[in-house]
Parts: sequence; structure tokens; C-alpha cells
Amino acid sequence: MKTTIKLFVVLTVFFLLVGTVYGLLTHGEAVGMGALLLSGGLAGMIAFYLVIVDRRSGQMPEDDPHGEIADGAGDLGTFAPWSWWPLVLGLSAAVAFTGLAVGFWIMVPAVVLATIGLVGWVFEFSRGQHAH
Repeated sequence: MKTTIKLFVVLTVFFLLVGTVYGLLTHGEAVGMGALLLSGGLAGMIAFYLVIVDRRSGQMPEDDPHGEIADGAGDLGTFAPWSWWPLVLGLSAAVAFTGLAVGFWIMVPAVVLATIGLVGWVFEFSRGQHAH
């Protein structure tokens, strides 16, 4: 985790520096400078999040220089291996992006489809044979 934090801090500084220099050299060209500065802000937010998570989690196995691969073994979370709901959410994202290109009215079915997909994915194990 420490290496990842350092990587995103370096990316933050790089994007902010390059965005500033780009803005000065192009006499304030807004699109490129804005994109670079926003990229720096995004990298900074990720670095900040990783710092907070690192403080809460303590020593991670990947940060131990004498650590073994087996130190990181175990459950990393749960997932639904045969779930169709991510496909529904991906389809709703595709419909939403189509709405950006074709017409804003297409966003309404995209939001409905995304809501159905999100609710289905969240409550997937709370019904039927998998209910707790």
C-alpha cells in the first residue's frame, strides 16, 4: 500500500506541475490545462483515500519486506460468481452514454435500468435459495 500511495502522490505532483506549465506555455488554453489539473486532483483524491485506508488497516502483508506470499492468503471479500446484475449495470451505462450522443431523453430508461440492476445486485443473496 505504501508504494501505491507514493505512486499517486508523485502522479498528483506531476499532473499539477505539468498542468501549470502547460497553461503558462499555451497562454491559458483552458481545455488541456483543465484536464491536466483535474487529473492531478483525481490522483490526489486517490492518494488521500489510500492514506486513510492505510492508517486504519495497519501493516499490510505487501508492505513487509520479509513477507511471504502466504501472508496475504485468505478471503479478500465476497462476490457473486454467476451474477447477471453487472451485465445489467453495464447495459444501463451503455444506454446512458448513448443518451449523451443521441438525446437526453434516453437517460430516463438508463436510470431506471441502472436502479433495477443496482437493487438486484445489492439484494442478490437476500432472496430465494441464498437468503440468510
